[in-house]
Amino acid sequence: MKVLVTGGSGFIGSHVVDRLCAYGHEPRIFDLVPSMHHADGQVETVLGDVLDRHAVRTAMRGCHAVIHLAAVADVDRVVAEPSHSELVNGRGTEVLLEAARAEEIERVVYASTVWVYGNSPRTEPLDEDALLPLPSHLYTATKLAGEMYCRAYGELYGLAHTILRFGIPHGPRSRPTAVVAAFVARALAGEALTINGDGSQARQFVYVEDLAEGVVTALVPLAAGRIYNLVGGETVSVRGVAETVRELVADVPIVHAAPRHADLRRVQISGERAARELGWTPTTLFVEGVRRYLAWLTSTNGRVVPAIHALDGRAAAH
Repeated sequence: MKVLVTGGSGFIGSHVVDRLCAYGHEPRIFDLVPSMHHADGQVETVLGDVLDRHAVRTAMRGCHAVIHLAAVADVDRVVAEPSHSELVNGRGTEVLLEAARAEEIERVVYASTVWVYGNSPRTEPLDEDALLPLPSHLYTATKLAGEMYCRAYGELYGLAHTILRFGIPHGPRSRPTAVVAAFVARALAGEALTINGDGSQARQFVYVEDLAEGVVTALVPLAAGRIYNLVGGETVSVRGVAETVRELVADVPIVHAAPRHADLRRVQISGERAARELGWTPTTLFVEGVRRYLAWLTSTNGRVVPAIHALDGRAAAH
């Protein structure tokens, strides 16, 4: 199967490309920049902007499915650049769906987020049928808009889609601003770890290679028209992340800063549907994922090294 991966040069996207290759699929990357995680010519690549209708449709031509990862995913960047983020995450998804309709794509797999559950007061763990609260963060609003566009294109035009709500990814190739990567960098430099708020806000982290496996598994016919939570089995507080990094890297101080506005606190999300219908469950414990990230940093000396078997921007991956 030939599969277009938008944002395929980025953190999650490059791992998804690797898994597609491992399963015998033919990935094609669509991104603003070439992949720094694959050798030149290793993976077919089309450079372009997710807001460019002609470029998106051209890149999609001849593909059977599309995995749409391109987004502004750094919540701090979303706050700093709301108009740009809305364009990329909202309008960019509509552009992609319209191109998929025109090119008669068999399936669109859309990367959403567990942030859509917000700080729900409902009984936990929350599954994919839980009623969603109105979003309090712009990032959540843009990703939820993308979900609604997928559903609307399915109802109006019969465009088959699958929505995946990601937990918080971590692991090799992570962008430097992600919490684990940022804490590791500061600890390696002997600097204090800064926690916004009291650190009790918690996340279901998911190791990126496990996540990529789930994304590729969602291409199966059974997943058409379905929503799946791809989350880790552990809930780790931000304070817990800091303590893990201090244990594995260096015993640096922890300092506290003002809480982030509209931050996600502690919500337990169920991954049971993905386990039951797709046979997908994460296998990498959080602490082991951090160890693997550290090993990757050590082996690459912090440099990007092409994989043997894909820079954030407008078409950057989560």
